[in-house]
Amino acid sequence: MGPADQDRIHRALTSLEGAGDDVPASARRAAVAVLLRGEALASSEVLLMRRARREGDRWSGQIGLPGGHAEEFDEDLVATARRESREEVGVDPGADGATLFGALPTIQARARGARVPLYLTPIVFHRSEPEAVVLGPEADEAFWLPIAEASSGALDEPYRYEHEGLIHKLPAWNYGGRVIWGMTHGILSHFIGALHAPS
Repeated sequence: MGPADQDRIHRALTSLEGAGDDVPASARRAAVAVLLRGEALASSEVLLMRRARREGDRWSGQIGLPGGHAEEFDEDLVATARRESREEVGVDPGADGATLFGALPTIQARARGARVPLYLTPIVFHRSEPEAVVLGPEADEAFWLPIAEASSGALDEPYRYEHEGLIHKLPAWNYGGRVIWGMTHGILSHFIGALHAPS
């Protein structure tokens, strides 16, 4: 990825600074990896996974970014995103040769329409040619979503979600039958919007 594309990503992250949720000092933290691959931003893809269906998992079976809870032994949230990505999909977003761009705004997690006492920080990385995906026990599949298709509107398809007897139509993408909605759609759509904002 050339200097112009890298500068564009840095500008996007800078434009989003301060847009996140306030994080209480005692809050439980988590991090996800927004791993871009490709030689140019215009043709780049982002790695997504479908969570395994497991009882007790608030996001069972949903599509999301690789990541999870921060542990005491993690040096920082970058380390959390790297460790969780390795565990879930066998890909280290911060391996040698990777570019670490920084963090997107931290958000309070939601599940089934309710806020969860967990604060999630997306960390943006780039690798031109990551290693092949190797699924861990927490993932049923992983795939690469083309940024250009998501940003073009071609994948837009509202997601019908029922909560407490009410039907909601939520913003979503449908990529080959995979429905990307909720926090993941929100994180990526805000990032993509910032990438395409006038400089």
